[in-house]
Amino acid sequence: MAVDTTLVAAVRQALAAAADPPKSAGMRAYLKSELPCHGVYSPAMRAIWRDVFGRCPLDSTADWQDTVRALWDEAGYREERYAAIALTGHRRYRRYQVPAVLPLYDHLVVTGAWWDLVDGVATGRVGPLVRAFPDELAPVMRAWAADEDLWRRRTAVLHQVGAKDRTDVRLLQDCLEPNLERREFFLRKAVGWALRDHAHTDPDWVRRYVRDHGDRLSPLSRREAVRHL
Repeated sequence: MAVDTTLVAAVRQALAAAADPPKSAGMRAYLKSELPCHGVYSPAMRAIWRDVFGRCPLDSTADWQDTVRALWDEAGYREERYAAIALTGHRRYRRYQVPAVLPLYDHLVVTGAWWDLVDGVATGRVGPLVRAFPDELAPVMRAWAADEDLWRRRTAVLHQVGAKDRTDVRLLQDCLEPNLERREFFLRKAVGWALRDHAHTDPDWVRRYVRDHGDRLSPLSRREAVRHL
């Protein structure tokens, strides 16, 4: 292990110092979190990440990945997992965004197993990685789309959200297909969200897709898909 214990300790200390106990119970209830929450909201967390990550640089991909895993796996509060996600996206470590990092993101997805942790990894980490290395990673997304794990499926469906005109429509179709008739709320919502997002770029394509697959789409997926059409 190449964990930077200084960075991990600094994150924990800063979050504890910024804790807002009156907000923590409400946050935990809203997120249905098994982990307790400090009650630190996004603006304060972003300030903490800027400070701590700026003064605690990591020297190698091993240091980076192991420190992310330590923040994640040893988290005592949910915000420590948000710190791990933020660290994966820090500009200093852009050169580490190569196919070999996908197992780390897979670990975050499968063990995170809830929307507030999975969705940012899906759209902000996995998606850009697949667009950068489509030959290696598009087949992985097709496999995840039919995986036994719900959160891998959700990641595959959502990973192109925000891609706009860089959306690989064939890959989008292939990731949607195994999930159109699934009954899980988080998959039905994801299908609708992925279609709604692409509608901003190609509304006619989404209209045709909903028309052609209407009998297989859940009412929730249809509503989400056409919300802005």
